[in-house]
Amino acid sequence: QVQLVESGGGLVQAGGSLRLSCAASLRTFSWYTLGWFRQAPGKEREFVAYIRSSGGDYADSVKGRFTISRVNAKNTVYLQMNSLKPEDTAVYYCAAGLTAYSGSLKSYDYWGQGTQVTVSS
Repeated sequence: QVQLVESGGGLVQAGGSLRLSCAASLRTFSWYTLGWFRQAPGKEREFVAYIRSSGGDYADSVKGRFTISRVNAKNTVYLQMNSLKPEDTAVYYCAAGLTAYSGSLKSYDYWGQGTQVTVSS
C-alpha cells in the first residue's frame, strides 16, 4: 500500500519560514512527478508546486518564495517556504503520479493526509 506522509507544518509569524517534508513508500520514486497542493478553509484545493526529472513549476502566488526539491535516495520531496504570508495558511498536501502533469489534481495517483500551516499576521 502506497503511503505519503507529510510533516513540518506548524504556526509561524508572517515573514517566517517553514520546510515541509513528504516521505513516500513508492518503489520507483524517481519515476514519479511530485506535487504540493494546499487547501484553505472554504476554498478548493489548489496547486502550489510540482517537480519531475525534467524540471518543475510553481503557482504564481508562491514563485520566488517557495522552493520544491526532492531526494530520490530518501524517497522524499520537500517544500521550502520563505517569506510566508497569512494568505499561505492552509492544509498542505503532497501528491505523486506517474503521468501527472503540473497543477492537474486529477492526474495525481496518490495523496498524503496533509499538514497544517498557519501564518499569523
